[in-house]
Amino acid sequence: MTVSLSKGQKISLEKEAGGALGRVTMGLGWDAIKSKGFLGFGAKTEAVDLDASCVMFNESGAPVDVIWFRQLKSKDGSIQHTGDNRTGAGDGDDEQINVDLGAVPSSIKSLVFTVNSFTGQTFAQVENAYCRLVDAVNGKEVARFNLSVQGPHSAQIMAKLYRHNGEWKMHALGENGKGRTFDELLPQIAAHL
Repeated sequence: MTVSLSKGQKISLEKEAGGALGRVTMGLGWDAIKSKGFLGFGAKTEAVDLDASCVMFNESGAPVDVIWFRQLKSKDGSIQHTGDNRTGAGDGDDEQINVDLGAVPSSIKSLVFTVNSFTGQTFAQVENAYCRLVDAVNGKEVARFNLSVQGPHSAQIMAKLYRHNGEWKMHALGENGKGRTFDELLPQIAAHL
């Protein structure tokens, strides 16, 4: 059963999934901006390039590795980005980051997922944006976080997966920010580690 998350909510991934999760997928989806033409004629869509990123942090809160459109795989191989979608066109997830939780090195305490508007549109312009966590073994959606919070921000710190007492938990952060790439959010992320 899917848990619809609200900002600040924390869940145990094992309890929500009904057992230990081995592999998860963080999906990001959104729609291109639709503009109405004059009297219904000339309607068009404007591409939106949102980018999903995952920053790996160690116990002391230092970034160790980043998975994003310029580095599609973590150095240790435990996390892989499926590729950059530059338009938001199509149904379902527009970008995905796959995580093999069992292969994430024990020195990694948390994984922080971010979304940035590389083309600079704000979330006030972006429709139907969401992130979701899926059990990659059986395809069941474990959790969903609605990102379509209207506002003048161009980035969001979506969620954090973190180790706590030997299990993985998820914290839906939903923190608004500004910036075209994850690195502009690092000072803001530090408050959540």
